[in-house]
Amino acid sequence: MNKKDQRYKIAHREALIGVGLVIFNFLWWFIFAYGLGRKNPEQYTYILGLPDWFFYSCVLGFIVMAILVTVIVKRWFVDIPLNDEGEHEE
Repeated sequence: MNKKDQRYKIAHREALIGVGLVIFNFLWWFIFAYGLGRKNPEQYTYILGLPDWFFYSCVLGFIVMAILVTVIVKRWFVDIPLNDEGEHEE
């Protein structure tokens, strides 16, 4: 493979998207967990029996990330062949 192979550009772009998703997931979790979780435990509100900070950071965060990753992979990720262009399968 040569360095100008288009697959490197695609892989680099998709890796950056993956890093962006990880950063977004961490920020979502951190903001809700430490933002809402700083209250005194007697002041917590509960959703489905869980403290609101846990529900938003872990339960809703998981659902949002699962949907976001699915949409991004379907829209922006490309299926590329991993074998060299010059190779022929027998």
